[in-house]
Amino acid sequence: MSEHTPKGTTPGRTTAPGETSPKELRRTVGASVVGTIAEYYDFFIYGTASALVFNKVFFPEVDPAVGTLAAFSTYAVGFFARPLGGLVWGHIGDRVGRKKALVFTLLLTGLGTFAVGLMPTYDQIGIWAAVILVLVRLIQGFGVGGEQGGAVLLTAEAAPPGRRGMFASFVQLGSPAAYLIPTGLFALLTSLLSEEAFVSWGWRVPFLLSAFVVLIGLFVRMRVNESETFKAAKETQAHQVAPLKLLARDHKREVFGGLFTKFVEAAVFPFYTVFLVSYAKEHGIDDSMVLNAVMIAIACELVAIPLIGRLTDKVGRRPVYLAAAVLNLVLVVPAFKAIESGSMVLVVLLLIAGLALGHAGTYAPQASYFPELFPARARYSGVSVVWQFGSMIASGPFTVVATALLIAGDGSYTWVALYVTALITVSIVALFFMPETAPNKRGGVEYADWGRGETAAPGAETAAPRAESLARN
Repeated sequence: MSEHTPKGTTPGRTTAPGETSPKELRRTVGASVVGTIAEYYDFFIYGTASALVFNKVFFPEVDPAVGTLAAFSTYAVGFFARPLGGLVWGHIGDRVGRKKALVFTLLLTGLGTFAVGLMPTYDQIGIWAAVILVLVRLIQGFGVGGEQGGAVLLTAEAAPPGRRGMFASFVQLGSPAAYLIPTGLFALLTSLLSEEAFVSWGWRVPFLLSAFVVLIGLFVRMRVNESETFKAAKETQAHQVAPLKLLARDHKREVFGGLFTKFVEAAVFPFYTVFLVSYAKEHGIDDSMVLNAVMIAIACELVAIPLIGRLTDKVGRRPVYLAAAVLNLVLVVPAFKAIESGSMVLVVLLLIAGLALGHAGTYAPQASYFPELFPARARYSGVSVVWQFGSMIASGPFTVVATALLIAGDGSYTWVALYVTALITVSIVALFFMPETAPNKRGGVEYADWGRGETAAPGAETAAPRAESLARN
């Protein structure tokens, strides 16, 4: 079915993406994972440094709690640049190509990270150090804004419909793995170096090593072929409306619903991996203990993600997503109690439940669920808008707001717990109004026009007005 064909004209027909050989599919999956690791290594390394050292390096003249708040503020800046990056790179990805967009986003983010490792500190140039830090963070955020949407598309568009959830979920390994690598480096450095040496120069090492990570990512990503789905969609682009205009006109439900469902995943990851590290430090608990617990939990998440992705192929995207969102809601207060206990066993168990089940259960489905919501010619833009605006709202200010609420509550976690609960609840409610998109749960029929012969579903989700508008364009 072409992009001009109204949805539902040949209901029930399923065409496997035969254009992609098993070898090419494996290469695409591998390149997407490695490229995402490289890009998110660059982005997440900043969060760990913000929790451990940036208050001392860039904001030493203020109260430690306020310095941590300021450090988290510069961390949040990157998230506010991501939606702009999502809009720009999404348009490029839909019009020029998925692969080209991904190469440039990786370069932008990597150069920004390497620059942080060379930056002067507050003691050397005063407040200008913080100003430069914010500018670099903006560049990073702009680059990452186009990363995840493109990476999941390359794999999702190459995968067989019946196993799309599993194959696409492999791309999601990049984010936790990218957090694991710098977290491990920081844990090693803090254990080997004195605090003075770590603050003086040790914190720079993970940033400078990003140059090697980016080079590997570029090498792998350059060897991947362009998406066949994009090639097919591009043939009919000449007289089509712009991707963003198409989304605004015909896909408001998918855009806003997807954005709200993103909240839970976007909030709980920094909650478990960044905020709780800082919370432990404020309570006099050894931060290396919490970092070690985080690494154990993320190692478990790396195993869980593809298993959960496969589960979404069998039972659907929504049931898995919803169950994990509810689990995250249940774990909010126990997370604080586990940290306050100072017990390594309790912290590890809590974080395994929160990351390997709660976060993975919302993160793995996104790689197939979000692409399946949108037609091929606006898919990069649709996924990027949902991903980046959802992240900006729920994840961008999270550590800043949570730290401010902790200060306002004189160290009590009550207001922070309510904040996390509110974000999770938004996603739970949104999921009740969203469609199921897994082809295996729709009789082999795609929810949206996939662009290479697969059939979009007739009925409520693909109502006649939308089909007519697609036919006109």
